Amino acid sequence: MSGHSKFANIKHKKEKNDAAKGKIFTIIGREIAVAVKEGGADPANNFKLAKVIAKAKANNMPNETIERGIKKAAGDVGNVNFQYNTYEGYGPGGIAIIVDTLTDNQNRTAANVRSAFTKGNGSIGTQGCVSFMFDRKGQIIIDKEDCDLSADDLMMIVLDAGAEDIKEEEDSFEILTAEEDFDAVEKALRDEGIELASAEVTMIPQNYVKVTDETVMKQIRRILDLLDDDDDVQAVYHNWDED
Repeated sequence: MSGHSKFANIKHKKEKNDAAKGKIFTIIGREIAVAVKEGGADPANNFKLAKVIAKAKANNMPNETIERGIKKAAGDVGNVNFQYNTYEGYGPGGIAIIVDTLTDNQNRTAANVRSAFTKGNGSIGTQGCVSFMFDRKGQIIIDKEDCDLSADDLMMIVLDAGAEDIKEEEDSFEILTAEEDFDAVEKALRDEGIELASAEVTMIPQNYVKVTDETVMKQIRRILDLLDDDDDVQAVYHNWDED
């Protein structure tokens, strides 16, 4: 994963290379399986599945791959045993890190996450040890090149739908919502035919931590890269100010 702009610093993301795309498809495939198990294979009657499909399309997953994943999940409902789990800990320099996972083997995942922290001179903590430093928010990113509306018109749409804030960056808009208002704001944008670069409920740091020591920065990157390489890891949030 490379550095990213300040507004997107809430989530550690890789460059869009082939390896990263493969991991994203793996993550979405698991989310499809869980959604189908919980609510069935018809997205018209399964809002969670509809949202995963929208996420898949936003990440350029081929339609045939999406459909194949749904059919496979529908046929293997009894064998879908993926579970969500969250780990919290500290990286060097006092960086707070939250790791969301979706796995069919909790022991394997726990060992891998712990190993990633250890190899980067970090440490796993107990539940709640760092999450209080973050706010759970809905975040929607819209690329300006994909949006024909003016900033004022876009603001009217999202604020009327319940958004808390909209920020204009050089090439994009960032919209923040309370978790409970996220679905309504996302729906309002999609109803207007606006293409969303990303739309997710995420963890936003209340404050960022600057690190100037090169050795410490390398250790932090090692933790984040090892977590990124693990297919069981869905998302990694941190409060390191990489700028």
